[in-house]
Amino acid sequence: MATAQTPGRHGPLTGVRVVELAGIGPGPFAAMLLADLGADVVRVDRPGGAGLGIDPARDVTNRNKRSVVLDLKSPEGRAGVLDLAARADVLIEGYRPGVAERLGVGPEDCHARNPRLVYGRMTGWGQDGPLAPRAGHDIAYIAVTGALGMIGAPDRPPAVPANLLGDYAGGSLYLVVGVLAALHHARASGAGQVVDAAIVDGAAHLGAMIHGMLAAGAWQDRRGVNLLDGGCPYYGAYETADGAYMAVGALERRFYDEFAALLGLPSDLAGAHADLARWGELREAVAARFKSRTRDEWTAVFEGSDACVAPVLSLREAPHHPHLAARGAFTDHGGITQPAPAPRFSATPTAVRTGPALPGAHAAEVARDWDLPAGA
Repeated sequence: MATAQTPGRHGPLTGVRVVELAGIGPGPFAAMLLADLGADVVRVDRPGGAGLGIDPARDVTNRNKRSVVLDLKSPEGRAGVLDLAARADVLIEGYRPGVAERLGVGPEDCHARNPRLVYGRMTGWGQDGPLAPRAGHDIAYIAVTGALGMIGAPDRPPAVPANLLGDYAGGSLYLVVGVLAALHHARASGAGQVVDAAIVDGAAHLGAMIHGMLAAGAWQDRRGVNLLDGGCPYYGAYETADGAYMAVGALERRFYDEFAALLGLPSDLAGAHADLARWGELREAVAARFKSRTRDEWTAVFEGSDACVAPVLSLREAPHHPHLAARGAFTDHGGITQPAPAPRFSATPTAVRTGPALPGAHAAEVARDWDLPAGA
């Protein structure tokens, strides 16, 4: 059985076995989330590696996992993956459509060995459609869904939200939701299935509320002029005297009134909250006030208030924010500061149990724990 250091000993997914066919981006992140939740995730790395191009020991998306190396282009590698799939609850792959089938590890091959298997497929364009066989990256996927076009100033190109919106929000999180739903179905019915998680589907789905507002006439189909896209002067980011920024989200009137008082806005601007014709005037006044003090000074002004104002922090600053530090939102493991597992569970707490799995480091213990055939 697994040792105390083996992934899968803690969290609500304890006992769930997951096979991850190595890739980059949303697939590994989804598998990390399952591993954080307690699943025993075995990553099948390919000879020569296929990671982010960074030191594998620092790729935190491979934390809480174990790794074996198999060459899927060889009969032995294919057989090894099918042996793992036969013993798994979930398999995740992120190849272009048809590649897993050509390698002999597609859904039909795996379901022939394990009819209960949940087969999770992570792609940008999906398993069908005109663009399904084409290459792509996060920015293209969110571009065609309308998501990218919503972000940024109206007189500038759309702002690129790293790869958080497409790869991870529209991709990884939807794959995990789909896998867990299919796993629930498999345990109730005994039948596995294929989960087709396309980033374009997830990114489009994330815009459900905005599409409703658009249909109701409460959203204009252009960026930088709406309530939540920076068009509203009391929902956006403002530069401070030291070149840093403060984020403002004082949407409701009672929060806006507290914001205006603490910021020191002239009393004659109080009514500008609901007067779109005065939004330009209000924006200029807010910007001028924020430029009069540093980020830290404004942070102190709004501390403890309901004005819905927060400092814009860098990646290195974020772990030291008092609230995040108090909640332990970040953790240090193996000398790497990283986000702690989320969400939190009262009965089955999660943790970063092991550092990034180095390629092939766990072949012997996986063979033992998963009762693989001798020589696998």
